[in-house]
Amino acid sequence: MAHGLSGRKLAAAALLAAAAIAVFLVWGRQRVEAPAPGQAGVTPPAELVATVRSEPRSFNRLVARDRTSHLVSLLTQARLVRIDLETQELEPALAERWASSPDGLEYTLTLRRGVRFSDGTPMTAADVLFSAEALYDERVASPLAEPLKPGGQPLVFNAPDDHTVVVRFAVPFGPGLRILDNLPILPRHRLEAPLRDGTFRDTWGVATPTTELVGLGPFVLDSYRPGERMVFTRNPHYWRTGPRGERLPLLDRLVVSIVPDQNAEILRLQAGQADLTSSEVRPDDLAAVRRAADAGRLVVSDLGVGLDPDCLWFNLRPGFAKANPPQAWLQQRELRRAVSMAVDRTAFANTVFLGAAVPVGGPVTPGNRGWFDPEVAPPAHDPAEARRLLGEMGLRDTNGDGRLEVPAGGPARFTLLTQKGNTLRERGAVFIQEELRKVGLDVAVVTLEQPAVIDRLMKGDYEAIYFGPQTTDTDPAANLDFWLSSGAFHLWNPAQAEPATTWERQIDDLMRSQVVARDPAQRRRLFADVQRIFADQAPAIYFVAPRMHVAMSPRVAGARPALLQPPILWNADHLAVR
Repeated sequence: MAHGLSGRKLAAAALLAAAAIAVFLVWGRQRVEAPAPGQAGVTPPAELVATVRSEPRSFNRLVARDRTSHLVSLLTQARLVRIDLETQELEPALAERWASSPDGLEYTLTLRRGVRFSDGTPMTAADVLFSAEALYDERVASPLAEPLKPGGQPLVFNAPDDHTVVVRFAVPFGPGLRILDNLPILPRHRLEAPLRDGTFRDTWGVATPTTELVGLGPFVLDSYRPGERMVFTRNPHYWRTGPRGERLPLLDRLVVSIVPDQNAEILRLQAGQADLTSSEVRPDDLAAVRRAADAGRLVVSDLGVGLDPDCLWFNLRPGFAKANPPQAWLQQRELRRAVSMAVDRTAFANTVFLGAAVPVGGPVTPGNRGWFDPEVAPPAHDPAEARRLLGEMGLRDTNGDGRLEVPAGGPARFTLLTQKGNTLRERGAVFIQEELRKVGLDVAVVTLEQPAVIDRLMKGDYEAIYFGPQTTDTDPAANLDFWLSSGAFHLWNPAQAEPATTWERQIDDLMRSQVVARDPAQRRRLFADVQRIFADQAPAIYFVAPRMHVAMSPRVAGARPALLQPPILWNADHLAVR
């Protein structure tokens, strides 16, 4: 089938006096159109200031999957095809068109001519082949590789000429070329030597001089001050133009301030020191800006139920129980079921999210209308049943102090890690701690900076974590690194050589069948089965999904807010200043 150019693709702030800072709200989801060039009374495109809550782990997207590294990649790099995060439609990018074979196994993509990297070097099909080679290189060990292996096999890239790329799938793949939205096209002329000598993973780290970073995205990283900010300037060779033929990006500079403290972040936005945030607004801050609704300096959009709920999971790696025999009880399914029943999800939504959330029982939320199975309901709040399940595990209150002890002796206690400075995660972890205390479990909450949480996760150095991975696409086939037992982000026990449990093998089989099915209805049925098995085993325990709101200054034009991250900056090349 041929494709051508298609359609466009949370409490300190509450204390801020309305008389001190005036904020105007425009409620409801809306699109703010960019001004036409030369329009009378419109300030020429210049600079916007955004905020992020964490440092980038790397400037090399193939080795880092955190939100800020992802954002840097979106701003400085480009893909062959792109998913419009607002419409969820696939649209052309570096490939201006493509055609598929009748069996759906092969796609021929035609590259745009005249495209140049930010240093002026022409992009050719050789850069595409190099990017694929780096992606699948075992020494790189890219977290992006697994999702780009439909049927467990890498895609095969060939280039008949400088402007044509042929992509071959080992098996039929329902989502088709959507998965290529995850593959940035990197400059072979800059990165081939590090790939050959085995230093690719260390190349383009955060200590790399910004002058060495080259990409095909709308911006170049002009400067980076750790703990302070990143400054992006216009890529003079950016290939994309706007609907009226105008040169993109519309901004001269985009300043991304690093503000780990969420209270400080929202205060900057309200005070006009930032134009937008790279993430959603906390429920706490919604109350504050509502009270200032008559003053006039903010635009807020309600996007509905979000796609990225946080969850609690225990360390289910086999090595954990061997190294910590007294804590082996943490790996039992009965514990996970007990925790799920012990936590009152409605109270969780009302206390942690101030009512701006809905109870959920799994990673797929009602916001994902195409794949959410409404029959997979969260378990009812039942502390009595939770205590019974804990008793079945041999946990007893032997001294009548209300705290359970494990069979080997000592308190039934575990440490729960979460992200420091993220108010919702900190408050959520404390709520879980209090709910589990009611059924006799002793939980120690420890907050760490986000990079430290991820490091502990990847090393398996933890008992339990309350955190949340980022969804990259609403289609589950794009998140195989979460669903498959071999996946790098199979949180509770990642990168398994073989499925450790029968139920994980079942999910593996269902997901592999799901991704190769070409009938959308069949794919939905198979994924519904996956969601039911996941809910029964609860390897990660989900409580609520927040309603998602984003806020920006009225100075921001051209915004098309979306549920996926980053909700505003995903379309940064079309952002402008009024």
